[in-house]
Amino acid sequence: MRKMLLLAALMVAALPMVAQQVKYSVKGSSPKDGEKVYLSWQDGPRSTVIDSTVVVSGQFAFEGEQQKEAIMRVMRAGDSWQVIFFNDGTPVSIDLEKRTLKGSPLNERLTTYDLLTDKPGEAVHRVIEEYAALQADPSLTNEQKEQKVNDELMPKIQKAMEEMGAVLKRIFEENRDNIIPAAFFMQMANNVDEDYLMEILDDKYPFTRHPVVAPIKKQLDAQFAVRRLRMQMIGKQFVDLEEADVDGKMHKLSEYVGKGTWVLIDFWASWCGPCRAEMPNVVANYEKYHAMGFDIVGLSFDQKKEPWVKAIGDLNMPWTHLSDLKGWNTVASSLYNIRSIPASVLVDPTGKVVAIDLRGEALGAKLQEIFGQ
Repeated sequence: MRKMLLLAALMVAALPMVAQQVKYSVKGSSPKDGEKVYLSWQDGPRSTVIDSTVVVSGQFAFEGEQQKEAIMRVMRAGDSWQVIFFNDGTPVSIDLEKRTLKGSPLNERLTTYDLLTDKPGEAVHRVIEEYAALQADPSLTNEQKEQKVNDELMPKIQKAMEEMGAVLKRIFEENRDNIIPAAFFMQMANNVDEDYLMEILDDKYPFTRHPVVAPIKKQLDAQFAVRRLRMQMIGKQFVDLEEADVDGKMHKLSEYVGKGTWVLIDFWASWCGPCRAEMPNVVANYEKYHAMGFDIVGLSFDQKKEPWVKAIGDLNMPWTHLSDLKGWNTVASSLYNIRSIPASVLVDPTGKVVAIDLRGEALGAKLQEIFGQ
């Protein structure tokens, strides 16, 4: 999965955009007098607080101007959630206790979708809390902590991300004709795969022109250009290379690929969290189909031998492993246009590339199609 790396790309500051200013009017209720309420707006990947007030007699209010269709957020001090709305010029009324909003049809629809993200969002938050507690536990060694992260936390975060991804895909599918997906775009970039993100960032969808999405889309389009270049490998012969195995002996990729078996060339690294989260799925498919003629060659983007070899053992990866220990400068990166990992290339028995970047259910589905079970 390249989700985490995609998110890192999104954190680059968005380009400034000149936009029409529209007045906003927010009235709200909350039961605790004196508590602080904040109003923020989303500026690219950031949320910036632009006003604050306190609850008086169960009520609060905000008024001002912000760019048209800006994503606005209202939250109380101490809450882990926010009520969001688009600044479309229609006054909004918010009940922070019930998390309800009255306003334009667009904003009322937005609220219903926002609530759908609560359950998977809370699951992610719990894993983050578990991780913090684990790291602070003085009774565990660093190795024990790493093992618990890999064995216990990674599967939980993977499940939560898959659940969030399903909700976010539903939001997009039901709102192709409006800007609602813009409010969830940062979450979407971190919880759906790159193929899906490429598909939905088509200029024909209104949300891609939203001020939050447009500058980030420009950045991602450059990444997608690299992926489209990689997709051109499909139907062509694999590219040979030479790297060392874990014992330092040099091997050519052609020793294993194009020799009558289906081979997944898997690009990964011991330090890559998404790679490690995906590995149980890769191992399961290897165990299921290896006897039928499926093999894997792992090409690592590590720089140091020790963590590379250790990860192979920790993650129970019994296939061939090669690396030149040059990190992102590895020969595999340039020959296969790899800019983020995990990545993969599936090669047929004759050495022809048939698919790239099969992960999660997609890998199992493709192998089932090939082997018939």
